[in-house]
Amino acid sequence: MGSERAEDEKVMEATERRGPAIEPREIQQEGDSGLRITWGDDCVCRYTAAELRRACPCAQCVNEWTGQRVLKPEAISEELTIADISIVGRYALNFRWSDAHETGIYSFRYLRELGER
Repeated sequence: MGSERAEDEKVMEATERRGPAIEPREIQQEGDSGLRITWGDDCVCRYTAAELRRACPCAQCVNEWTGQRVLKPEAISEELTIADISIVGRYALNFRWSDAHETGIYSFRYLRELGER
């Protein structure tokens, strides 16, 4: 019985850590092609426009049926910039890129995963 309770506490502890880890405290564009997110657990992740664009999760960039990425990384210029950023609800960001692409919705969880790679 005691070990079950200890396991339950570990699960709850892990769940609590995940909450702030995917809640941004600050989202800041840095220049034309950088993004900095400070997460609720004080982790700071920096991204470039090109790396975010190459990781776009939209249906034009990832096959909806297979999950295979169809966007070729070499097709995205290192000179790409962020034209606009908007918040989607309380869970994601949407970017408009200098190449006019704007259909990707980047969940905060996905952005945190990208920032830790």
